[in-house]
Amino acid sequence: MTWTTTDIPELAGRTVVITGANGGLGLETARALAGAHAHVVMAARDQKKASSALASIRSSHPESSLEIVELDLASLDSVVVASNAINSSHHSIDILINNAGLMAMPESRTKDGFEMQFGVNHLGHWALTAQLLPGLLRAGPSRVVTVTSFARLFSKSAEPGNPHLEGRYTPWGAYGQAKLANYHFALGLQSQFDASRVVSAASLLAHPGLTNTDLQANMVRQGGAKSSGEFWHFMARLFGMSPSLGAMPQVRAATDNTARGGQLYAPRFGFTGPAVRRPILRQIGLHNAIRELWEISERETGLAIRLS
Repeated sequence: MTWTTTDIPELAGRTVVITGANGGLGLETARALAGAHAHVVMAARDQKKASSALASIRSSHPESSLEIVELDLASLDSVVVASNAINSSHHSIDILINNAGLMAMPESRTKDGFEMQFGVNHLGHWALTAQLLPGLLRAGPSRVVTVTSFARLFSKSAEPGNPHLEGRYTPWGAYGQAKLANYHFALGLQSQFDASRVVSAASLLAHPGLTNTDLQANMVRQGGAKSSGEFWHFMARLFGMSPSLGAMPQVRAATDNTARGGQLYAPRFGFTGPAVRRPILRQIGLHNAIRELWEISERETGLAIRLS
């Protein structure tokens, strides 16, 4: 059966934090969860777009409970400020959706000197999760949903000695590495919960398949992937799902009462289709890849996520 917003359980009294909630998948996820009466914290860098997104949600759900927190995942200082703001306003957090991301852009660096895609897609979310973890553990039960991509299947794990791809950067290579890091992060976080016997929290994965959002258009505007970027932009416009349908895997991972930690939700047919549970692949070397990612992430951010 197709899983839709009508299947979302009642979320009144629940607090949800969504990164990149000012557009695309993040906006549609915020709209769906606000419609189920959750209090939604829209964490976003562009405050003008965030205000417009909030107004858009209110137009369809006038009674929705929403707030905006400024968050720039390309700055660890910004992550600290945003985390402090969220923690001071909310004793517990029921759902964190690590949704925001960049794709196949020209080489650049974050404010902390990280390769931009690895820095925003993974390290920024690592830092945010680490600092919101106490609130997540207080909620019980809580969920952390991290958004990955099919690109993870064609990438290598980040190398401890060169996670920022100095001297060998390619737009798609960096994107694949970052999305594989998202994959390993979510599974590693669930391993932390399991090892410490924290049964009140769960870490899940989602990927949206081919969805027509501004992500592809922005990739073309920035010119990082050149002809291949134009191809995928064309494919997304022609065959991609709408943002509301593309958001369903992460919405289901965040709210389906039958979902469990360590699971992945994605379109049934890979790139398109209803949100369903999909198998966890790339098991060989998984433990070692997670261990190395933890070492890199702790070293680069100065923040540890260790529960046991």
